[in-house]
Amino acid sequence: MATPRKTPQKTTQNTARKTTQKTPRKATQGRTPAKRAASSGTARANGSTAEPKPQSLRMIALSAAQELAQLIGHSPEAIVAVEKRDEGWLVQVQVVEARRIPATTDIMAVYEVEVGEDGAVTGYRRADRYVRGRIQE
Repeated sequence: MATPRKTPQKTTQNTARKTTQKTPRKATQGRTPAKRAASSGTARANGSTAEPKPQSLRMIALSAAQELAQLIGHSPEAIVAVEKRDEGWLVQVQVVEARRIPATTDIMAVYEVEVGEDGAVTGYRRADRYVRGRIQE
């Protein structure tokens, strides 16, 4: 398939007079931080803060996996379970603790990450450790 040719643009002889195009301003520009906060629902007119928006299951699981990776130094392989608890969430994250050749002999682990109602990680522990090729029962 042939691509259309671009025609060269003509240049004007008078380069001293350049025209500039005005870019449209974003809706948030020109407003004070208080006005932005009031319009986003994070602050009310009387100064109190609004109820925090509930986090999605996906965001809780991803943030728990990312924080676990920073704590233990291993990248998450998969999120294998997410469970709502009375005081927060329990997220199970699978990680590769030791890579080997062949990959079916990698040392795997499942960590349980406790997440509070606010989305902050409150604790973690290694629940299981196994060889990747092992069938789990």
